[in-house]
Amino acid sequence: MSSSLANFTGGTFLSDLVTRPEFLQYTAEGIFLQSKWIQSGIVARNAALDARAGGTRVQVPFFDPINPTEEQITSASNWGTSTAGYLTPQKTTADQQIMTILHRGFAYAADDLSQLGSGADPLGHVRNQLTAAINKLKTATLLAQLAGLFGGISAAGVLGANQTNKTGTTSATEANYASAANVIAARNLLGERGYDLDTIAMHSNVYAYLQQVGQLTFSTSALAAAGAVTWGGGGVGNTNVDVAYFCGLRVVVDDQLIALTGGTATHLVKYPVYLFKSGVISEGIQQDLRLAADRNILSMQDVIAVDYHYGYHVAGTKWAANGDNPTNANSSGNLAATASWNLVYGTTKMVPITRLLVNTPFDVSVYA
Repeated sequence: MSSSLANFTGGTFLSDLVTRPEFLQYTAEGIFLQSKWIQSGIVARNAALDARAGGTRVQVPFFDPINPTEEQITSASNWGTSTAGYLTPQKTTADQQIMTILHRGFAYAADDLSQLGSGADPLGHVRNQLTAAINKLKTATLLAQLAGLFGGISAAGVLGANQTNKTGTTSATEANYASAANVIAARNLLGERGYDLDTIAMHSNVYAYLQQVGQLTFSTSALAAAGAVTWGGGGVGNTNVDVAYFCGLRVVVDDQLIALTGGTATHLVKYPVYLFKSGVISEGIQQDLRLAADRNILSMQDVIAVDYHYGYHVAGTKWAANGDNPTNANSSGNLAATASWNLVYGTTKMVPITRLLVNTPFDVSVYA
């Protein structure tokens, strides 16, 4: 490799490229544009949750919904709940929602021998995939938080009442899949507030069933009174393989929504399907995404480092662990632990997220 090419892939060029404002801007914009969770409206930036002045958590006070006691007014001298002849002033209560701040980052390095031996630029490969990698890491963090709020298979979290389990045990039928009936059941967990839900997120194995059902045709002659629908018997099919909406909900497909862990041995794996109202998850930032590159002359390595400091907040909940800056783990004081979260709304029906557990014919594996 010529000396000029070595310089091109070396620390000077790398540092100049990574630290240029437009490169950082392109990366930040790419994260926004490529995130399914942001583009679907599930996650929204909220400047009220920013903590640029410092701190380890963000506290957002709010007033609980009022629930007044109605009093009868009469012309008597002892009307009202006080029996004193006047309306009794009632109090409204307040609480606070808490978002913990996460400090995350990673780094890559490549030495000169790697570049000379491969004839390629290893860190150029890293730069090209930064956007997708950061989106994947932030999605994993968000899903760990949702796991902590809803709980696992055996332990319910503070939003456990917003979950319905339609899975089978050692076998499954349409009644156990992501059918319209099951999605409606998940939406109905919120009562009339369920109609605020507008987005549904699932693994591609679950989504494939929606595609399969959308392509099936049925026999209209089977729709007689008390007659069953006969799939594949004729009728009109769907000519588009995409299912952009299902039950009026925009569909987000993400393969990080894997089956839950910890199920009973020999039972079919259970996939989580989340229903959201747009904007229910807010993102606050303490420090914007930073990229840095340098040259370690002693080890003859080029190094690139990334760090970002932010948090996710689900309306109506608060971080309840003593410490901050948790990991994604399901262990004490971390995001996926049910004990790390409290409900601050009076009822889970006011939190516009539900979770549906289903099986899928496209993954019939069982728990070990």
